[in-house]
Amino acid sequence: MAMKQQVGSLSAGIKLTHSGTLKSCFVSPLVFVSVSPRQLQFFKYDHFCVSCEGEKDMDGWRVIQRRRDGKVHQHMTPLCVSAAFPETHSGTYWCETGLGANSSDIIINITTGSVILESPAVPVTEGDSATLICRSKSPGMTEFYKNDVLINNGIEGSMTLLDVSVSDQGRYRCKVRRSGESPESWLTVRALSPPHQEQSAPLLSVFTLVRLLIVGAPYLLSTIILGLIYQDRRSERRALQASWARGARRKVTMQIIT
Repeated sequence: MAMKQQVGSLSAGIKLTHSGTLKSCFVSPLVFVSVSPRQLQFFKYDHFCVSCEGEKDMDGWRVIQRRRDGKVHQHMTPLCVSAAFPETHSGTYWCETGLGANSSDIIINITTGSVILESPAVPVTEGDSATLICRSKSPGMTEFYKNDVLINNGIEGSMTLLDVSVSDQGRYRCKVRRSGESPESWLTVRALSPPHQEQSAPLLSVFTLVRLLIVGAPYLLSTIILGLIYQDRRSERRALQASWARGARRKVTMQIIT
């Protein structure tokens, strides 16, 4: 189980990648690994670039690649591949500094087959749309799968997920009849943070309560003082009435005795 603690703007812990490998890291929410073209699957001999983005000063950041065979390689950013090969360029990519800070990772697949799936290379924000495109060297009837379950088919080579939610996150692939199927790609959905107004509502409520207390305090204090004065005068009046009653009783008694 991953354990995390906050260190400034970095989150420290043990990270499990989608490929099932573990790496110790400080995950920076400001830096991310970017791919151009923005897709995670490529045909053999395709061209693509991987770079680190997110901060004005990216000095010290480098692209890290873990190949399918487990070997780890470091590259200057950007890393541009002019002719992709499955054995050397498929794998997990992320950005890292010498201080141990990392970005989140992505998995790039290079295939020798005839079908690839173009999907968002960066997390999709909840509520946005995500387009999946099935590229084939020989177009035909296309099927889209999520977590090995058929979710769409037809002659169109693309499908769009509207108003995505966290439930849309998962493994996607496509299949073109008589051509084959693509590798899988992971679609990440980033949960939408609560609106700013909702976040500040409790704070506004506290301010409102304090303001009401400040405005109402004089009236409350005046009411309490008037109540105490009234109670004191009432007690004095009762004491005076009791004194008059005792005096009257003494006078009556003296008259009877006389």
